[in-house]
Amino acid sequence: MNIGTASKASGVSQRMIRHYEKIGLIPAPPRRDSGYRDYAPADIARLRFIANARDLGFPIEEIGRLLSLWSDTERASAEVKALALARAEELHRKAEALEAMRASLLDLAERCHGNDRPDCPIIERLATPSR
Repeated sequence: MNIGTASKASGVSQRMIRHYEKIGLIPAPPRRDSGYRDYAPADIARLRFIANARDLGFPIEEIGRLLSLWSDTERASAEVKALALARAEELHRKAEALEAMRASLLDLAERCHGNDRPDCPIIERLATPSR
């Protein structure tokens, strides 16, 4: 199937399919006489795997490792579990950092009068040198 059909079947944009080929997450498919890429069902399954891993927050480097584990029928599930738990912990740290930023913004907004006066704690905070 061509890249447009592969994109629809996998839910991965054509641009991302080309990117994944370029960085080696999926092998470059053979080309037809017309020059169009010719994707096989195995390529679609691999693209879906990548999309699902991205949806769960895995970075490209870890997706490459997960793809290796997926194709290794002798793998230990403990390694896969360890990757998932590490990703979950990283997502937790990011969520805490985002919540701290949100709380800071809400605090600043609460202290801002929001009137016609020029003084504003939000602007003052943004103008303060970073720590």
